[in-house]
Amino acid sequence: MECRPGCGACCVAPSISSPIPGMPQGKLAGERCLHLSVHMLCDIFGRPDRPLVCSQFVADPEVCGGSSEEAIRILGWWEQATSVA
Repeated sequence: MECRPGCGACCVAPSISSPIPGMPQGKLAGERCLHLSVHMLCDIFGRPDRPLVCSQFVADPEVCGGSSEEAIRILGWWEQATSVA
């Protein structure tokens, strides 16, 4: 599966614990990444300072569902299911 143009769910729903340029502590789940453009595209895509976890993410129907809204729900569920209380 190719990333859905203008989706951005993977840049909002999950937490990212590794440093992101301009976000040295990473980001919280549900927090919009500083580098998510108004067009819902990653402004640091392909750059060497992009977090490894972002670079390794692969779009998949099981994670991305059939729409951006569904992707937010699925990724949010995975975030809650895998977070340590």
